Amino acid sequence: MRICLFPGTFDPVTLGHVDIIQRALPLFDKIVVGIGVNASKNPMFSPEQRMEWFKEIFKEEEKVESVVYDGLTVNFCREISARFILRGIRFVSDFEYEKTIADANRTLDRNIETIFLTGEPKYTSVASTIVRDILKYGGDASPFLPEAVIKSIHK
Repeated sequence: MRICLFPGTFDPVTLGHVDIIQRALPLFDKIVVGIGVNASKNPMFSPEQRMEWFKEIFKEEEKVESVVYDGLTVNFCREISARFILRGIRFVSDFEYEKTIADANRTLDRNIETIFLTGEPKYTSVASTIVRDILKYGGDASPFLPEAVIKSIHK
């Protein structure tokens, strides 16, 4: 079984994240969206909220599940028997950063391969950091967000 981990903070989940998952679906038997708990980041939304968004967005897709995890990504891959890590790339600078992480992960576990998918051009400007700033200052971030996220933010 080809199990893939799509790790990230997803704070919040954006249309870019959803796009990467949808385009990766034909490549894997199962995609586990791993919401990483990062002590150095101060998230706007709880890990449980982010996990619920993915559950709602992909409720019709049995190949996608979302979980919260802590610690090294390669250790979590071993825990869930994932042989692949999925990462989205928007810009060349993303690739340089992601390749460094992929190289470190490969050094830690040669059986886990990182797969890069480039984002659709219409989503390249969508970054969670920008979306958080828009939300923080009362702007309308809906052009960047899935419907499930928009609904829960407006509650």
